[in-house]
Amino acid sequence: MNIGIVGAGAIGNFLMKEINHNGVGEMRIQSVFVRDQIKYQNLEHQFNIKVFDRLDAFLDSGIDIVVEAANIAAVHDLFPKILSEKDVVLISIGALADEDFLHKMNDLAETYKRTIHLPTGAVGGLDLLQNAHTCGGVTSVSLTTRKPAQTLIDEYVSKEVVVFDGHASEAIKQFPKNINVSIILSLAGVGIEQTNVTIIADPTVENNIHTIDIEGSFGSASLSVTNNPLAENPKTSHLAAMSVLGTLDHMTKRIKLGG
Repeated sequence: MNIGIVGAGAIGNFLMKEINHNGVGEMRIQSVFVRDQIKYQNLEHQFNIKVFDRLDAFLDSGIDIVVEAANIAAVHDLFPKILSEKDVVLISIGALADEDFLHKMNDLAETYKRTIHLPTGAVGGLDLLQNAHTCGGVTSVSLTTRKPAQTLIDEYVSKEVVVFDGHASEAIKQFPKNINVSIILSLAGVGIEQTNVTIIADPTVENNIHTIDIEGSFGSASLSVTNNPLAENPKTSHLAAMSVLGTLDHMTKRIKLGG
């Protein structure tokens, strides 16, 4: 499978290293699209790829699928066009918090017979949630996110502070850069108006901690994940980068676990 990447930041570089240098799976990153071709020209020799700054040329470069490793603005600007020609993997899932854009992307996928892949990112348990929701048996989904205090609030605090408690729809508006997890949970389960979110600024923790609680006719489940940062960029979760790699590798397998 030949892969094209939009963006050349921490996750893009992680994927190029793991796939092209370390040989993960039956995959090869062939092309990268960036705004400034000259700035990233060195990637061509480093990873044996081709760098493009023209979208049409990038899409015509022999790639089978496009991975977005940029930002929400890039998803809105570029991916309606890209989806008309290629299957896609979206990392900036926050773009889909806009319900009009979500419907637009779904309609384009239907029209052009394309698939939009959403990596699980910094959490787990989404397979359980999806399976339970398929049968209509989920009654409650809640997310408690605990982050280092300085990443959420400016003032010094000596003990934890709840900075948000409400539905995911409002959490997304108030903390768009901090709550991607709530969006993927909402899409997998009961929606943004029914998914409960609590965000805690905690001066005693160094990493992000996400706890998911699910209840329904199947019973109940609770999962807590503590994320280490990606070495190349402490602002990026290592697990989030790994989930993109895992999503791509999953596509190449003949025996598939889950969806």
